[in-house]
Amino acid sequence: MLPVVARLASVKAPRRPGRPRALILAPTRELATQIEATLRPLAEAMGLRTLTVFGGVGANPQITALRNGVDVLVACPGRLDDHIRNGHASLDAVEITVLDEADHMADLGFLPVVRRLLGQTPASGQRLLFSATLDNGIDVLVRQFLRKAVTHHVDSAAQAPVEMDHHVLHIDPDDRFPVLVELLAAPGRSVVFTRTKRRAKVLTRQLVTAGVPAVELHGNLAQNARNRNLSAFSDGTAGTLVATDIAARGIHVDDVTLVIHADPPVEHKAYLHRSGRTARAGARGTVITLMTDDQQSDVRDLTRKAGIRPVTRRARPGDALLAELAPGERMFVAPTQPQAAPQQTPGEGGGRRNGRRRGGSSERAGRPAASATDAPATGSGRSATGRPAASEKPAARRRSGAESGTGQRSGAGSGSPRAASPAPRTGSGGTRSASGTPRSGQARTTRSGTPQPRPAAGGGGAAAFSARTTGGRRSGR
Repeated sequence: MLPVVARLASVKAPRRPGRPRALILAPTRELATQIEATLRPLAEAMGLRTLTVFGGVGANPQITALRNGVDVLVACPGRLDDHIRNGHASLDAVEITVLDEADHMADLGFLPVVRRLLGQTPASGQRLLFSATLDNGIDVLVRQFLRKAVTHHVDSAAQAPVEMDHHVLHIDPDDRFPVLVELLAAPGRSVVFTRTKRRAKVLTRQLVTAGVPAVELHGNLAQNARNRNLSAFSDGTAGTLVATDIAARGIHVDDVTLVIHADPPVEHKAYLHRSGRTARAGARGTVITLMTDDQQSDVRDLTRKAGIRPVTRRARPGDALLAELAPGERMFVAPTQPQAAPQQTPGEGGGRRNGRRRGGSSERAGRPAASATDAPATGSGRSATGRPAASEKPAARRRSGAESGTGQRSGAGSGSPRAASPAPRTGSGGTRSASGTPRSGQARTTRSGTPQPRPAAGGGGAAAFSARTTGGRRSGR
């Protein structure tokens, strides 16, 4: 970044609307945001203006900033291509073009638009391609856009940093989640990688239910949710980030001590990028791959191509090996519960008033998802709106969640459960009776004596977590 700033600052040129002098292309919004955040103070010190452009957010602020003029544009290819097609930007004044994560940009999904963008930059300009792994996939870009190309190697692309300890845990399929919980309940920041977005979402909710503060990061999240979850992970509110490969490309969070491949990646390049979230800047880190019987051949090929020799051992929940790989006291934290609303009189009514839900609309406003008291438990039979059946009596509307076992919103009148049945109901916490159901949000105890909180609605959001742990103190994450 310093050479880019130094070159632009050495030649004073007027700032023109929609015509940046330097272009940096990145494959993901998070990487583009981090690049611009690092670049901005350097550029401002030299009187240069920066701008980030990516999809998933409104285009109008970006259009306004482009019209005001920008010196260095950091962009994701898709949104920049849209702005150019609509006449809001032009690349004919670009002096320096930087392509970050070049091997990823050369993938089929990115290649057409990347070639189109590079073709609009002046041939006389300087072009630089960066990646932790360079292979034949970028040859098409090198041949077309680089003249007298020179390759610089800092480290071998096939070698993982020596500060990483690589382990493969051979597990039974049914032990995958208990092993994950035991590893992630240890102190420190951890990143867990899955193959699919749905798997990341489901696993995050399961971890939160088990008492492990976790947030998710994948392509199905809106930008404000991505930012909120990354902030929660960075500031320690959540000690675990469950992500797809979107987080493997350039996302940097300090002090990540553990990376777990819950689902082994297909390519060795993805393995190296994922693992690179730990052992950064000389720090040590541990990388663990979970492997079942049917994955042995794939994992063996994966590690061989990545140039590593992991230590492979059998593992089951409760093994001393897990404490060795992730040392420290295991702590479980329950999601915080909102304060119950005051009891209403029969004349005050309940449920919804004037189309508004009691307690505000925190989820719609982009705030963390509400706790388990704000949503019906699984199997309650309530509608999405939380309205009672037509045959219900007003008195039934004032029943609390603890009486009905449905886990509806706390406070009388905030939701109307169906009439309680004397027969036990089965919800997310197992079999419950109308008389024996613990109040919503109360920690449950498993056979091992570990408190297990009830899940929060929306699970993977950047929710706040209380300080209740097995040790009676904060998790320290």
